Amino acid sequence: MTILWPAFLVAGVLEMLVFAVVDPRELHWFGGPSIDWTVQAVYTVTFLIFWGAIATAGALSALLSIETDGPAVGKPGLRRWP
Repeated sequence: MTILWPAFLVAGVLEMLVFAVVDPRELHWFGGPSIDWTVQAVYTVTFLIFWGAIATAGALSALLSIETDGPAVGKPGLRRWP
């Protein structure tokens, strides 16, 4: 929850900022035909994409911040990889 809850809040703020500038009724598929979704569907899918991307970034940051004890060289009882 330490990753998902802040990601949820930031995704909500990011969605408000994006849709203050972009009209969801005027979105097109990469320059092609317009998206025939309801406005609520566009908001929902966009929020879930933002939430997933921000949560993934937070999870990777948490994973990379885990400190290890260092290499097991010279310590009795510890095996080296492989």
